[in-house]
Amino acid sequence: MITGKNYIGSQLIAGGDKVFKTFNPQLNIHNPWQFTEATTDEIKLATAIAHHAFLSFQKATGKEKALFLRTIAEEIMTLGEDLLDVYCQESGLPKGRAEGERGRTIGQLNAFADLVEEGSWVEATIDTAIPDRKPLPKVDIRKMMRPLGTVVVFGSSNFPFAYSTAGGDTASALASGCPVIVKSHPMHAGTSEMVASAIIKAAQKTNMPEGVFSNLNSSGIEVGVQLVKDPLVKAVGFTGSINGGRALYDLAAGRPEPIPVFAEMGSINPVVILPDALKQNAQKWAIACAGSVTLGAGQFCTNPGLILGIKNDDLENFSNQLANEILKMDPICMLSPSIHKNYEVNKDSLSSQQGVQVVAAYDKNDKPNYAAQKIVTVSGKEFLKNTVLHKEVFGPFSMIVQCENKAELVAVLNALEGQLTGTILGEETEIKTFNDVVDALGNRVGRIIFNGMPTGVEVCPAMVHGGPYPSSSDSRFTAVGIDAIKRWVRPFSYQNWPNDLLPEALQNENPLGLSRLVNNIQTTDSI
Repeated sequence: MITGKNYIGSQLIAGGDKVFKTFNPQLNIHNPWQFTEATTDEIKLATAIAHHAFLSFQKATGKEKALFLRTIAEEIMTLGEDLLDVYCQESGLPKGRAEGERGRTIGQLNAFADLVEEGSWVEATIDTAIPDRKPLPKVDIRKMMRPLGTVVVFGSSNFPFAYSTAGGDTASALASGCPVIVKSHPMHAGTSEMVASAIIKAAQKTNMPEGVFSNLNSSGIEVGVQLVKDPLVKAVGFTGSINGGRALYDLAAGRPEPIPVFAEMGSINPVVILPDALKQNAQKWAIACAGSVTLGAGQFCTNPGLILGIKNDDLENFSNQLANEILKMDPICMLSPSIHKNYEVNKDSLSSQQGVQVVAAYDKNDKPNYAAQKIVTVSGKEFLKNTVLHKEVFGPFSMIVQCENKAELVAVLNALEGQLTGTILGEETEIKTFNDVVDALGNRVGRIIFNGMPTGVEVCPAMVHGGPYPSSSDSRFTAVGIDAIKRWVRPFSYQNWPNDLLPEALQNENPLGLSRLVNNIQTTDSI
């Protein structure tokens, strides 16, 4: 049941007078549910009870947090078809996508449960005392990771499950021992409330402290601004636009006590096609690129918005084949009328720039909110002259950049802003002759792909979903995979502390059986 109220801890509260509805982009009508935006008093209540919850939640054992996370996963599954139906009504995405994204969300929760139950993620490091060391004695120092405090998570528009209420930011923050306040995305507030109800039930079933999780409605930016400014909030997770992420980053930096904002923002994910790949597999890569550009109406953060090659007849042949493949595909519904409108505006803006030529433009679309795909091309020289051409177009759009030679290709790569991914399509035998291209691409991205498409982010320990600014606000961290937990913790040392008063992770006996770095040796042994 959707109430339209805010979850402030386990309480459903709606004391404000600002209301809104979500929108069904497939039917082009508003959904029936009405949501009440959180008031200033409700925001302060949410941060206050989260702060109080942190006092005990930070001390929860790995087993206790693991049970909480696994119970969240179970409660989400218990919501069944009703949750999937609301997801589809609010996003315009098909049921198969909803099921897949729900599965990814469940997998993330369980992965973090496994991580904290095992426990070595705290990076316990012990340097024992040497009292007779000359000229000065060495003290006993023991270090481990400690949670930061209340984390605010901004739900993303394009992943109502996996990057939203119980998504990777929330799962990793709870796993670290940080309470979470979600500012739900106004496009899928009903989905968020239902998932929030599952988290609240799980918290109650596993005896988590009141306030360990809250979910606040908002139709604009005011709620988010207040949350980021609140002195009881200690970190922020965000997935969305460059403008939105940068605004939050600046707000957080301007506080009397600055806090970190881990923002995953824009990316055009360049795909470099080397000469032998063009010569031998143009049709194969044209089909693959067309599928990746249009996947999910191009509303993935890893959408390939830029295709780079060295100008010759083979690149021309590839462009023609890509055009043919793009025009075979039917347009797909976008997430909202506003996203569709922005797509059309940005697509037209880049298409009208000096030197840009249209390769293929689908022109048979007559459905509202459906995105007509488009491919354009431009010379490397023009691309280097005009930074407007570097702009992300969120939707099924891509630009082919025709470079005169390898040197210009390297120059284009060096001129790019930071990206989440970079792709090399080529033959293994020619990679060695393009090392400078590979190096230039690697310096601009968080993940480099060989002979595959960037869309599709495997959730696994080795994954890096982040990159140099502006693809993310801090390239040292990932938003996907178990290392995402590192965003919400800080290193903390105990000096000359009595063994019995230390956290179990640092005690001599190693009661948790962790892998620890003891006097520069990695071991599970006791001291």
